[in-house]
Amino acid sequence: MEEFLRTVGYIGIFAIIFAESGLLIGFFLPGDSLLFTAGFLASLENPPFSLPILLVGCAIAAIAGDSVGYAFGRRVGRKLFQRENSFLFNKANLYRAEAFYEKHGGIAIVLARFMPIVRTFAPIVAGIGTMEYRRFVTYNMVGGLLWAAGVTTLGYLLGSVIPDVDKYLLPIIIVIVLVSVAPSAYHVLKEKETRDALMASARRLLRLSPTR
Repeated sequence: MEEFLRTVGYIGIFAIIFAESGLLIGFFLPGDSLLFTAGFLASLENPPFSLPILLVGCAIAAIAGDSVGYAFGRRVGRKLFQRENSFLFNKANLYRAEAFYEKHGGIAIVLARFMPIVRTFAPIVAGIGTMEYRRFVTYNMVGGLLWAAGVTTLGYLLGSVIPDVDKYLLPIIIVIVLVSVAPSAYHVLKEKETRDALMASARRLLRLSPTR
């Protein structure tokens, strides 16, 4: 991760944060670990990055990415549910999203920032669910600032306070990933339909695996 960030620089970091925040293809990107590592690198004696530039740039990229995701959901998202139901696109999910954002829209946008995969789809679903744009923008800015600035600052502070923190960087990143993924995994796996679908997929993969 350190070498990767040094290679891609500011533009690469901002582009990844933007893509993960609102583009469907960005759901697999490592936003949490990227922000933390970038903040850590900014704390080094000869830092490759400036903390203020990271904070401002990542926050703008996160907020802009969510805005693009919302626009996509508002203009195109509903068409995804006009085709036959599937594991990823189910009409019932659209109706659940509308009810969820009507009741918890603001809090959902903020909390989703700290949940991988969910943060990519949250603004899209908000747009599909016709959440009022002015309301979305407010919480989008709050969530973007808390996530981008908070995780980056955490990496910077740990790098500044803990001696030889680079020796523990990999375990710290692993813990961050596990903690951030846990809420999403819990909410996904607690649904019986989801568990059944995952088990069915696993059985199909086992049947397709070559025998030894």
